[in-house]
Amino acid sequence: MRVSLGEPGDVPGFGEAYRRQLALFPGEGPSDGPARQPVHTVYVPADRFSAATLGAWRDEALALARAHLPGPGELAEVFGVGEGPAATVHGLLLRKLAAEPVEDVRVDFEDGYGVRPGDEEDADAWRAAASVAELHRAGALPRRWGLRVKSFADGDPARSVRTLDAFVTGVCDLAGGLPPGFTVTFPKVLMEEYLGQFAGVLERLERALGAASPGRLRFEMQVEAPQTLAFLRAGLPLTLDGRLAAAHFGVFDYTAAIGLPPHEQRLDHPACDHARHVMRTAFAGTGVELSDGSLAAFPASDATADVHALWRRHAGLVGHSLAHGFGQGWDMHPSHLVSRFAAVYAFHLERYATYRERVDAWRERRAGGGGVMDEPATVRTLAAALRRADAVLPEAQQ
Repeated sequence: MRVSLGEPGDVPGFGEAYRRQLALFPGEGPSDGPARQPVHTVYVPADRFSAATLGAWRDEALALARAHLPGPGELAEVFGVGEGPAATVHGLLLRKLAAEPVEDVRVDFEDGYGVRPGDEEDADAWRAAASVAELHRAGALPRRWGLRVKSFADGDPARSVRTLDAFVTGVCDLAGGLPPGFTVTFPKVLMEEYLGQFAGVLERLERALGAASPGRLRFEMQVEAPQTLAFLRAGLPLTLDGRLAAAHFGVFDYTAAIGLPPHEQRLDHPACDHARHVMRTAFAGTGVELSDGSLAAFPASDATADVHALWRRHAGLVGHSLAHGFGQGWDMHPSHLVSRFAAVYAFHLERYATYRERVDAWRERRAGGGGVMDEPATVRTLAAALRRADAVLPEAQQ
């Protein structure tokens, strides 16, 4: 006897729940083209930023690579890459450093800049805006760019808003509008309310700019304290009207906030792994990008041994981030560009052929390499990894 449950497919409340699912979990953003997530963000204190800064970083990184990585053999030894892949990575690295050494830049008005008299910060905001406009006119502005304002947790939100307004308005005035790729980094978010307040600031600024600001103004939040982990969740972007673009981990503030001793304030500490896992779990499927933190070190001298030691340490941290699903991190010194791109290229190339074989095997309904029969979820992950590799690697070959 068949029990009638109504019309086929009639499940009360399903439509509303499904619409909410699509709103909460829209999936990841584009993985290729100019809109793809950068592999790093370069931070430059506002008083040291000019239109010549990115060129200077390029020149120093290239000089270091040519002096201390003259060939694939040295690269293989420093980064632990096989001889075959090392030749490929070496060529990719040099071309990348020459063509696009910086994918994302932040003019820093927070920790890297410090507290200055109000008129001094105003002047630096306008000067930084002029430098951005000059880079834009020269076609040299990175795919992503922006500024980091001071935290509302400092007790002076007016200072953050004033700097943001001066910088963005200055760029629009001098560049004839806001160039694509703009974002603003909002640090030390100790209270969830600050996020909504900052989203409101962006909404008002967007209205004031009008046609000078095509598209929506969005921001990145920094996760730099254990208090912040408590309010990370999938629904958070919806409460911010979709203005939350990314979450960036701040290793030094976070490890200090939880009381780790100075020598343990490192990106690969287990406590940082926990924070990263919370971030990834909270924002999985939401489209919010994730970025890891930085290494606060540079070569102790110009000696090859010291440069190599720095590169090994930094590449190890980049690899640790990549293994935890964080494809972006911060770079604080030109030397980091070398180890960043070398580690990223080596990571994506190492398993590319194996991943491709496994995806092809699944599509052809046969066992992959090593007799592995992958599950559909694994295949989706393999295909996503291949898309990320394809997005990152060809651009370095231009």
